[in-house]
Amino acid sequence: MSEIDLIRGWVRTDLDGEVIAIERQTRWRPNWLVDAEVDGRRLELMVRGHRIDSPLVFPLHHEMTFQDLLYRNGIPVPRVYGWLDELPAYVMDRVAGRPDFADSTLVERDAVMAEYMQILARIHALDVDEFEAAGITRAASPSTPNSVGMAYFEKLYRQTKRRPDPFVEFALGWLRRNPLPANGREAPIVWDSGQFHHREGKITALLDLEIGHIGDPMMDLAAFRMRDTVLNFGNFDELYRIYAEAAEIDLDMAAIQHHHLAFTLTNELAFHGALAEPAPGSAYMTNLQWCTETNLHSVEAFAELLGYDLDETIDLPEPAQFASDVAFRHLVQTLGSVTVDEPFARYEIRNSFRLARHLLRRQEIGALLDEQDLDDLVPLLGHRPTDIPTADAELENFVLADNGRHDEALVQLFYRRFLRANAVLGPAGSAMTVHHKVQPFAR
Repeated sequence: MSEIDLIRGWVRTDLDGEVIAIERQTRWRPNWLVDAEVDGRRLELMVRGHRIDSPLVFPLHHEMTFQDLLYRNGIPVPRVYGWLDELPAYVMDRVAGRPDFADSTLVERDAVMAEYMQILARIHALDVDEFEAAGITRAASPSTPNSVGMAYFEKLYRQTKRRPDPFVEFALGWLRRNPLPANGREAPIVWDSGQFHHREGKITALLDLEIGHIGDPMMDLAAFRMRDTVLNFGNFDELYRIYAEAAEIDLDMAAIQHHHLAFTLTNELAFHGALAEPAPGSAYMTNLQWCTETNLHSVEAFAELLGYDLDETIDLPEPAQFASDVAFRHLVQTLGSVTVDEPFARYEIRNSFRLARHLLRRQEIGALLDEQDLDDLVPLLGHRPTDIPTADAELENFVLADNGRHDEALVQLFYRRFLRANAVLGPAGSAMTVHHKVQPFAR
């Protein structure tokens, strides 16, 4: 039975309704937009499924339960209607509004963000025991709520690891050597904060609650600093003031900065395996761009926290000629000119176009940038590895044995590496290669 037939059957059986229209959402996660008629009224539904390219950090049913608990406690999230086991997926209301501020005035944006900060404070005041009783993940020790989420991400990374990843091993090693002091702050948290729809200056619902669990509420004040680079939430000092007033607490800024650093790693932890061995249907270029951008955020977070001045200059070579350059450019031009009416097919073609542009750029300058990466390793390793796979393996071994002795040299090296990786995501000056820096923490 097809996915659409399963959804039609569920609406008929569980809601006693009929599907009027259904469409696969054009994104990296299989969701379906469903219009149904139930008891003579029209329901706009979202059927939310598993990721294709990476296992979820917490089970999909966990996500549904967390969202349902928020809804039952008066938090503006989509209402959950139930579980569709055959897909699997869960069914919820589809929410009106926009996820960005492209059409908003600054006054409207500031009103929405003030409301959002107040909603976070309300979530953090909810009964932790109620969430734990429903099966929501909680740290085994009440003194370590700040680490349980990262432990799940690291577990996912270890399970899906397919090749050396020296930067991840460096970053995880640093976090192990420099843990936050134990504290008893515990609350339901959304963690991947800054995701909501709004309309006419008001929040309509918080969305994408897939990594919600019981953790340190300061984590919610850290995670959306990266999302701000593309959505522009406003000044974080002011947002934090609004939250502190609503929650009636003093903020732990050291913890927020530490949590920001930790959260910058989550894309690479989640999508390491998907980039090493992409499954059919995987949004490869989306994952690659996310990881490259947030890895840059991570290195910048290390530098800010540790007081390093990063060298932001790399030597970009002129594009080289290669045997199949005419065919490559023709492929890029063809994919860029294809027009398709069906939304999901159009989305897939767009992904293929971006992948072709990336491969063309790799052909033009990638080998020369690889040579620069290999040259960079001589001061640390004492020799020049023969190729990039060998270099990654040797650098990972170096990191694992280093125990913090070369932190600054490694941060500088990884920064240059990620600037070069960013340069081959697409043509020079394209949106894929633009790096947006996170707002610095106030001194």
